[in-house]
Amino acid sequence: MKIGILGAGSWGTALSIVFQQNGHEVTLWSHKKSHITKIQKSKGKNDYLPGVKINSAIKLTSNLNEVTKNKDIIFTVVPSQFLRSVLEKVPFSNISRTIICNTSKGIEISTLKTMTQVISDVFPLINKKQLAVLSGPSHAEEVSRNVPTTIVTASYSRRNAKLIAETLSTPYFRIYIGDDVRGVELGGSLKNIIALAAGIIDGIGYGDNTKAALMTRGMAEISRLGIKLGALPRTFSGLSGMGDLIVTCMSKHSRNRFVGEEIGKGKKLKDILKNMVMVAEGIATSKSAFNLAKKYKVDMPISNAIYKILYEGKDCREATYELMTRALKNEN
Repeated sequence: MKIGILGAGSWGTALSIVFQQNGHEVTLWSHKKSHITKIQKSKGKNDYLPGVKINSAIKLTSNLNEVTKNKDIIFTVVPSQFLRSVLEKVPFSNISRTIICNTSKGIEISTLKTMTQVISDVFPLINKKQLAVLSGPSHAEEVSRNVPTTIVTASYSRRNAKLIAETLSTPYFRIYIGDDVRGVELGGSLKNIIALAAGIIDGIGYGDNTKAALMTRGMAEISRLGIKLGALPRTFSGLSGMGDLIVTCMSKHSRNRFVGEEIGKGKKLKDILKNMVMVAEGIATSKSAFNLAKKYKVDMPISNAIYKILYEGKDCREATYELMTRALKNEN
């Protein structure tokens, strides 16, 4: 099978390695020609996954035609706020019959749309059944080293979801099949906000009780917004919901948790971001979620608190106090 991967960061690189190991013809694209050249000169070494080599069988390119033309499946692994601008440079004729599987975890700030909605915007003639998503608890640092990982793919076409799962699963990378595209996307996107909060808890020095409460109540508000936007409730107890939330809130590999931890220690966001190579999607998603919650009148106190910490300079301990002293109510 011919596979194109749009985005050569850590996750795009990890996917390219898994799919090539499974016998597929893989093309990996980066918008930076210098990044491609550096990998080629270093014989497969890359900045995003230290110690992991990209097999020479994987074709590297900075040409969008090469990664999108005559492909069976294209995976979008571009940071969410830049996906639209990248796809706008791709001719529709390149992808008119191709499955497009989104793996980017974010919500576009300017439109409040998920990534499959953005893809449909850019390609209005695309058949909805061509769209799929792939998400779940899957840090690239582990996937690229064949650490056993399970995730889920969902599509508007059961046949295409099954094709993705059966074709791309390996003994180390198991893909379950689902049909709730909206729920899988929203779970993967919104959990990054809660991961920022989990990092803040670590940075301040709060304990396990606090983090357990955060994750439980965080999932409650993710579910509320997701259901309001058309997702199925059961999706949020699965791999793309609770599974992804757990790994992102707990792992040393989590960029969002790391950013939150640094904020909890008292560092400024702009200073943290200066030293980061990769994108922490939760920063942008917190703004999208804040506006979605306001638009649809959904109660999201934790997400709103993170928005105020990031964009209004609210003190972390003050935000915690306000959350803990809200009016008492029934849990559900």
